[in-house]
Amino acid sequence: MIHQTAIIAPGAKLDSSVTVGPYTVIGEHVTIGAGTTVGPHAVIEGHTEIGRDNQIFQFASIGAVPQDLKFAGEVSYLKIGDRNKIREFVTIHLGTEDGCGVTTIGNDNLLMAYSHVAHDCIVKNHVILANAATLAGHVEVDDFAILGGLSAVHQFSRVGCHVMASGGSMIGQDIVPYAIVQGDRAKVVGLNLTGLKRRGFSREALANIKNIYKLVFRSNLKLEEAIAQIEEQFDVSASEVFTYLDFLKKSERGLAR
Repeated sequence: MIHQTAIIAPGAKLDSSVTVGPYTVIGEHVTIGAGTTVGPHAVIEGHTEIGRDNQIFQFASIGAVPQDLKFAGEVSYLKIGDRNKIREFVTIHLGTEDGCGVTTIGNDNLLMAYSHVAHDCIVKNHVILANAATLAGHVEVDDFAILGGLSAVHQFSRVGCHVMASGGSMIGQDIVPYAIVQGDRAKVVGLNLTGLKRRGFSREALANIKNIYKLVFRSNLKLEEAIAQIEEQFDVSASEVFTYLDFLKKSERGLAR
């Protein structure tokens, strides 16, 4: 299952079912779970833990040191979950001491060719980074978000769940859940209703999301006033309402409007 030209450091821990292609290099602190395949000419290094049934394609670079001038060689980590597809020339870097110390990729994500995940990022589950989408350091991308080709996210920004970012979007602030954004600098232009319907959101949930969107983006209310109105008018135990409120309250960079 391991090609004879691959270089596997003695300390690396690979499940017996892992497949490794020609000329791939795997470092001594790497752990790879069952069913994962690694294509030719890939490099996996650093303190990197990779789960089950991932597909890592040729020329991917995973676990390299951060592109952060403050990084001083401290031990930091990269953790990748299960069933991810990591395509050609994708780069994913370790965390830093100044951040949370670990870069995290969840489950069932698709990272298309040339996409980049920088240090201390958190990419949750079912996320798609299209070709050459770029995450700067400390970015968080929530479940089912889709970032179009050549889009970029400023450091410390958050992208909410079920967001659709158009190709070329330059995201400099937090993007609320369920939104569609586009442009330089990216602005919210509507709701990702097609994506939400495909994922089984009920009519009631969609109605809640539409009405909350109007309060936040189509009224003259300040953010604090909009939050108060949401808490007063909606059932905050409903998952879509709680998700929206929680995101608004935790925003530090401000919301892209």
